[in-house]
Amino acid sequence: MAAIVTLHLALAAVWVGAMSYSLLVVQPKAARFFTDDDRLEEFLMTLAHGNRWRVVGLIAALLATGAIAVPRLPWFILVLYLCAAAVFANVSWRHWPARVFALPTERPAFRRSLRRQAWAMTVLVGAAFLTGLATTSGLI
Repeated sequence: MAAIVTLHLALAAVWVGAMSYSLLVVQPKAARFFTDDDRLEEFLMTLAHGNRWRVVGLIAALLATGAIAVPRLPWFILVLYLCAAAVFANVSWRHWPARVFALPTERPAFRRSLRRQAWAMTVLVGAAFLTGLATTSGLI
């Protein structure tokens, strides 16, 4: 059981770490580097391309290991992951397809929306990770 809990926490750390790095480092630097909006959008699309199914696999692994580890972890962390998964589904299957066809004047609103949703996922997964870590460390 300890190996499953460790794997689960490592997967959560990967997701929250990747999201945090993207939000706090990659996106701000890309916005400063690309002065041409079309080039910025092309770069961001290139970064996002092909990641959908990797994240779906990560979510599936988190839910599976979380379900197995429920005796050692609080059940409600699964709810947090499901909420993050719902936000991800909206971003992946509604936001990005609409953004691909957005007019240049609509792009700033799409970027703001994506940032809000990315922060929501980061907070949800971060809360689940910290709760799991605190529980397994005996702090809760």
